[in-house]
Amino acid sequence: MKLAAIDIGTNSIHMVIAEAAHKNSFQIIDREKEMVKLGVGVFSTNRLSERAFKEGLETIKRYVQLADQRGADEIITAATSATREAHNGSDFLNELVRQTGISPEVISGGKEARLIFKAVRNEIALRGENAMIIDIGGGSTEIVVGNEKEILMGKSMKLGVLRLLDMFNGDNTVGEEALGVLQAHIRFVAQSIMTEAKEIGFTRIIGTSGTIRTLGEAAHIAAGGKSMKSVNAEVVKLNDLDNLTKELLKMKAEKRAEINAIGEKRADAIHLGGALLVQLLQMAGVEEITLCDASLREGLILDYLDNHAQNIADFPESQDLRHRSAFQLAHQFNVDWQQKIHVASLSLQLFDQTQKLHELEHFERDILEYASLLHSVGQYIRFEHYHKHSRYIIAHAGLRGFNDEEILLISHVARYHRKAEPKKKHKKYKKLSKRQRKVVKVLSAVLRVAVSLDRTKNQLVKEVACKHAKKKLVLQVAGRPENMKLELWATRKHVDPLAKALKKEVSVEAIPGDL
Repeated sequence: MKLAAIDIGTNSIHMVIAEAAHKNSFQIIDREKEMVKLGVGVFSTNRLSERAFKEGLETIKRYVQLADQRGADEIITAATSATREAHNGSDFLNELVRQTGISPEVISGGKEARLIFKAVRNEIALRGENAMIIDIGGGSTEIVVGNEKEILMGKSMKLGVLRLLDMFNGDNTVGEEALGVLQAHIRFVAQSIMTEAKEIGFTRIIGTSGTIRTLGEAAHIAAGGKSMKSVNAEVVKLNDLDNLTKELLKMKAEKRAEINAIGEKRADAIHLGGALLVQLLQMAGVEEITLCDASLREGLILDYLDNHAQNIADFPESQDLRHRSAFQLAHQFNVDWQQKIHVASLSLQLFDQTQKLHELEHFERDILEYASLLHSVGQYIRFEHYHKHSRYIIAHAGLRGFNDEEILLISHVARYHRKAEPKKKHKKYKKLSKRQRKVVKVLSAVLRVAVSLDRTKNQLVKEVACKHAKKKLVLQVAGRPENMKLELWATRKHVDPLAKALKKEVSVEAIPGDL
């Protein structure tokens, strides 16, 4: 089933088109964004400008046409604060219905907050913790506290970059006195909501919306980091955001546009967004924020799927976002999921029993698990060189719940689980840091052995035990030796990379029965 979701926001109008396979699983197949800035002037005049009215209609008409051409079964549309508050907002919506046939829902701030949380929860693995979500829009800012199971609080407050632009004439520099007034205004409006959120309790803050993602990437680069391939799940320090904001407040709009990751379209109000975000993080008492790619439009899709689950083919349920994401990719490329779960189990047994030798921790263990689950997705393209195809697919699939480094390492471990071992002469491997190269070397060697232990894909090897000696490591493989001949042959053939990675001689022996 194909769904299109159009978010008629105060700052931008977004559309995503998704292929849905399950109420928690969909794949984005197209994406559009236009910074129409419907809300410019709305909060001082209470009207959509003639320019915004016309550009908004033309943009949404193009989106509807594109959604129809892509075969969308449903087009879900929501309008937020600018349309809610403008006196001619209903005129805009009536004209939209007349020209396109779609009828957007004008959603409340509270519903907007709930939909945003649904989207974030589907992109970031919360793992049993309470999280506060901040979404800074053009006219409002949504604050949500929740966890994997429920939303504990969802509120909207009248703080947004275009609303602040109307109040503080913000496309110019902001002096000390004006900044003091701005910060006091933010604290006054946000105080009760932030106090309520802190009383509920949370262990991390996640930021979504274009304003926060732009500020996050710009602050990261200004602090010496590299441009982010995907901001999803990346962490940015409050101190770096504060330093960037102080510089932006001193600049005119044309200078702000020159800052890496900001650009001309956000330059008029990005400094006000920075002041707002920094104040909220300080009020929350945190030192960092996790960035998230998802927002209201993904929430609209998830909400539709929740209410129409009977129309969609179902996947096996998994409570863990990252497992759901991996399963969806494996399903897309016709991977035998149960067989890959078996390989992952063998990989983790080897990892855990050799931990004192490789000294890697839980982060790397997760990398190994997901590389084990996805290492063969490239066979869908062609068996020859499938390890290289797997790296490409994993790197470009947009796996939800993983940050850039995790995806980078998972794809490299999959790449080196067979054929050539990792070498510095390999261009992509050479670009990794020294620590990352060690991780890939160890984990790919472990995965190579685990894959060999299921050479016939019949799951004949149920367990493997590692017996340590001074200079030797013995892999004891449990099962019926007469049935495991190919597994034993393949494993003995492929233990050398593991021996090099662990700096020990490695041998393999069969143990009848169970370990």
